[in-house]
Amino acid sequence: MELQNTIKKEAVVSGIALHTGVRANLRILPAPENTGIVFRRIDMPGKPEVLAVAGNVIDVRRATTIASRITGGFVVTVEHIMSSLHAARVDNAIVEMDGPEPPIADGSAKAYFDAVMNSGIEEQSAPARIWDLKEEIRIDEPEKDIHILLQPSDKLEISFQVEYGATPLDKQSFSCVVTPESFGRELSDSRTFCIFRELEQLIAAGLVKGGSLDNAVVMHDGAIVSKEGMRHKEEFARHKMMDMVGDLYLTGMRVRARISSVKSGHPTHVKLAQEMLARYAAKQK
Repeated sequence: MELQNTIKKEAVVSGIALHTGVRANLRILPAPENTGIVFRRIDMPGKPEVLAVAGNVIDVRRATTIASRITGGFVVTVEHIMSSLHAARVDNAIVEMDGPEPPIADGSAKAYFDAVMNSGIEEQSAPARIWDLKEEIRIDEPEKDIHILLQPSDKLEISFQVEYGATPLDKQSFSCVVTPESFGRELSDSRTFCIFRELEQLIAAGLVKGGSLDNAVVMHDGAIVSKEGMRHKEEFARHKMMDMVGDLYLTGMRVRARISSVKSGHPTHVKLAQEMLARYAAKQK
C-alpha cells in the first residue's frame, strides 16, 4: 500500500511574477495527512486559503487559476507547482504566496521541482489517494482538432502531440512514463512559449510585464526565438505534458493512467480532471 507524503522542510522559490512583473515569494510547507495541496495568500486579509482541486478552477485561459468561493482566496498559474508536487508524490503541502502569481522563474517547473526534492520527502501513515480506475475516458473537440484518450494503467504514462502552425519546428511529439526521476530529467526544465502575435496582444493588455527571453520561448515569422536555444527538440510538447501532470493533480489524487493527447491545453486538461473526479465519485457510491 502506498502511503501519503509531505515534505521534510520548507521549500522556497523567489523571483519575478510573469504578468505583474513584481517580486514574488513562495514557500512550500509540510502539512498533515489528508490536507491535500492548499494555497495560502499571506498578502490578503485573513490569509485566505484555497484547496487545489478541479472544482475550484475559475479560469483556464493561458494558465490554470483557482479560487475559493468561501474565503475569497485565489491564485493564478498553479500548474508548474502542481506538476512538481504530483511528480514528487507529495500529497500534502501548504503553498504560501505573497501575491496572486508565483515566480515565473525560467518559465519551467525546474525551480519548483528542485526545491521540493531538495527539501526531502517525508512519508506519512495514511494511505495515498490514487486514481486508477479500469475504464477509458475520451474527450474530443473536433472543431479544434483536440483529442484526449485516457486508458487504464498501473503508472502515469503520457504521449503528447502539439502543432501550432507558426513554424515547421512546432509540430512535435513526446512520450514519457512520469516518475520523479523522469520528470526531473525529461520534463521539469521545458519552458513556456508563445506566438509573437499573441505576445503583442498580451503586452497591449498590460500583461507579461515580467516576461522576457529569460523565461519564455517565442515563435515568430517562421522561427523560434530563444535566448539559449531549445533545451529539447520537443520542448513545446514536453512543456504541455508537464502542464498536464499539474492540471491532473487537481483530482487530488496521484494519477495512474495511460494518456494520449493531441493539441490539448489547460481547458481540456481541467475538463478531463473533472470527469475523472465524477467517475471516481460514482464508483464510491
